[in-house]
Amino acid sequence: MTNKSNKITSRQILFIGLMVFSLFFGAGNLIFPAGLGSEAGGNLWRSMAGFLITGVALPVLGLVAIANVSEDGNTESLATKVHPTFAKVLTIITYLSIGPLMAAPRTGLVSFEIGVSPFLNQSNSQIGLLIYSIAFFGLVYYLALYPSKFMDRFGRIVTPVLLLILGVFIVTTIFNPMNDFQLPQGQYAQAPFSSGVKEGYLTMDTIVSIVFATIIVNTTKDLGEFNQTVRKNVILKAGTISAILLAFIYLGIAYIGASSSTLSFSSGADILAGVANNYFGSTGNFLFGLVVIFACLPTGVGLLSSCAWYFNKRFPRITYKKFLLFFVLFSATVANIGLEKLIQFSVPVLNVVYPIIIALILLSFINKYINCDTIVYRSVVGIILFVSLNVGLKEFNSSWDYITPFVTLPFSDLGFSWIIPAVVVGVIAKGISFAWKK
Repeated sequence: MTNKSNKITSRQILFIGLMVFSLFFGAGNLIFPAGLGSEAGGNLWRSMAGFLITGVALPVLGLVAIANVSEDGNTESLATKVHPTFAKVLTIITYLSIGPLMAAPRTGLVSFEIGVSPFLNQSNSQIGLLIYSIAFFGLVYYLALYPSKFMDRFGRIVTPVLLLILGVFIVTTIFNPMNDFQLPQGQYAQAPFSSGVKEGYLTMDTIVSIVFATIIVNTTKDLGEFNQTVRKNVILKAGTISAILLAFIYLGIAYIGASSSTLSFSSGADILAGVANNYFGSTGNFLFGLVVIFACLPTGVGLLSSCAWYFNKRFPRITYKKFLLFFVLFSATVANIGLEKLIQFSVPVLNVVYPIIIALILLSFINKYINCDTIVYRSVVGIILFVSLNVGLKEFNSSWDYITPFVTLPFSDLGFSWIIPAVVVGVIAKGISFAWKK
C-alpha cells in the first residue's frame, strides 16, 4: 500500500461534505420529514430524535465502515468474512436493487411528478414524462461520466443552491408559521420516538451509504490522498458535515410539516408544495420544483455512477462508460413504463438485504474491539437472513408467514424483528468460538 499523501484542505473537506449531503438528499428525504411533522404534531421533537438515529447516524456509520474495511471503497469487503461468494452476490443484489431496478428510475419519475407535472395539462403528462426523462437521464449520463468532478459540481454548486432555497422556506416558516402544532396522530401519539426510528429506517439511506462510499473514497484519491488512515479521517469529517446539514434540514422540513398540519395536505409533497405556494405564490411553486430536481439529480448520478464503477471492476472487459450508458437507458425506460412492478419486486428484496447490511456495518465496528470471527459473522447473517426472508415473503403474499404463527418476535411492528435474534445468536456464536479456542 502506498503512503503517498497530498494534504486535503479544510475547504476541500467542506465541499466533500456538501457533496455527500447532495448524494443522500433525494426526493424521499425531502418528503419523509414533512409527512412525519404533519402527523407527529406536538410530539415532533421526540419523533425526530428517533428519525435522526436511523436516517442520519446509521448512513454515516455506513460510510465510515466501508472506509475502514476497504482501501478502494469496495462494498464486498464488508461481507467477505461471511464468505467471498456471499459478499459478491450480496453486493450485486444491493447495487442492482437500489440502482437501475428501483431508486435510480424513481429519481427521474418523482422529480417529474412533483417538480414538473403540476405545471402541465393532464393530457400532456405522458409525453411530458418522456421528454423530461430524456433530458433528466441525459444530464445524469453526462454528469456521471466524470466522477472526479462530483465534488465541484455537487459540493460547490448544487448543494449551496439547494440549501439556500430550503433555508428560505424553513426560516420563513419559523418566523411566520401557518398554524400551531396539532395533537399527534396515529402511531406518533402512542410511540413517537420508536415511530420516528421506523420512519428514518424506511429511507433506506444506510444501504445507499455503502454504495456512495465508493464515490467518496475515489474523490479523496482524486485529490491526491492515498494514505488509508488519513483518508478515513477525511471521510469521517466529511460525513459529519453532511450529517449535521441533513439533521438541520430534516428538522426544518419536519417543522414545516408540523406547522401546517391543520391544513388539508395528504402527503409530504403536498405539504411542501402548498407551503411554498402559500408564502411565495407561483414563484414558490417554481422554487419547490427546482428543489425537487436538484435533490433527485445528484442521487441519480451517484447511484448509477457507483453501479457502473462496481460492475466495471467486476467485469473489466466492459468499460465504465458502456455500463453507465446501459444503466441510464434502462432507468429512463423503467421510469416511463414499469416502475410500479419493479418496486413491488425490489422492496421485498431490499427488506431481506437491508437488515443484513446494517448488521455487517455494526459488526465491522464491534470487530475493532471484540474479535468477531467467521462463526459470529455467519451465525448473525444466517439468522437475519432467515427472519428477513420471512418479512420479504410476506411482502409478496401476506399468507407466506412462517414465523408469526409460532412466535411473535420483539420489535416486529417497527420492522426490526431481526434485532433480538441477531443479538442472541451473535452472543452464543461468540461464546462457542471462545470455548472452542480455549
